[in-house]
Amino acid sequence: MNHVRTFMLLAALTALFVGIGYMIGGAGGMLIALVLAAGMNLFSYWNADKIVMRMYRAEIVDEGHASAVVRMYVADTKQMARDAGLPEPKIALIPDAQPNAFATGRNPANAAVCATHGLLDMLTREEIRGVMAHELAHVKNRDTLTMTVTATIAGAISAIANFALIFGGDRERPMGMIGTLALMILAPLAAAVVQMAISRAREYEADRVGAEIADDPQALASALQKIEAYSKRIMNPTAERNPASGQLFIINPLTGRGADNLFSTHPNTGNRVRALMEMAGHMGQGGRMAAYMAAEPRTRVADATGTATGVPVTPRSDGPRGPWA
Repeated sequence: MNHVRTFMLLAALTALFVGIGYMIGGAGGMLIALVLAAGMNLFSYWNADKIVMRMYRAEIVDEGHASAVVRMYVADTKQMARDAGLPEPKIALIPDAQPNAFATGRNPANAAVCATHGLLDMLTREEIRGVMAHELAHVKNRDTLTMTVTATIAGAISAIANFALIFGGDRERPMGMIGTLALMILAPLAAAVVQMAISRAREYEADRVGAEIADDPQALASALQKIEAYSKRIMNPTAERNPASGQLFIINPLTGRGADNLFSTHPNTGNRVRALMEMAGHMGQGGRMAAYMAAEPRTRVADATGTATGVPVTPRSDGPRGPWA
């Protein structure tokens, strides 16, 4: 359903571009805007991994790292990539205290997955696996390509609106000058709303596929809640200086808000957790989830001071609710 939803939203965005583009700029203006937007986004798409990793000072790591936690992070990520049938991605570490992660790269053969120091410090091994499986799902689903196409069309709509603002648009259109002004304001707004809806749909799909890759929906659900809680009080300075990059992360690094509104690039975390726990319920009769639920595992949960402590997490009798229920 998320694939269908993404396709429908892309079709709606394309129709919006064709209709509004023709009304404001005519066929010529529409073509110029599309070429300009495509050129800028193609450059970003081709160089995305280099640009973003340099921005966040990401360091490539391997199994030879001095830290045992980092070695496990690398080994688990490589193993899950193999299980998912993906080429081995570049695996990197970002020197930032806020727990978070993202994937980048123009295709699976040129992909990179990155986790922050905070993620490795504050989450359990199972939760880290869940997060990185989510990022591998983005790679597997070629979401960077989807979002580049989306950004190209949305950027073209904004470019047409800017042309209309500078050159006055086509005042001979039936809508007249007032209609042209209204479209100049509303067209980029509508495009942004659809673009964000596509981004949210891709996050839900990456949660689902990532839970399948890690074979552990509950671990990802727990990780999402922890990351959101920490991101509310630990600032990511690089993301604050470059807010457009915030949509890359598994949880919004800018505000940490869970509101599922028109202008959010991330879905409501509670909605994501509920979907994952439903998935865990279906998986709970066999495989790894059954063992996970039966073991009453102990996990490291950081208290309000940020100190990691051992806290027992026992599933409730009325069904799997997650360690933060």
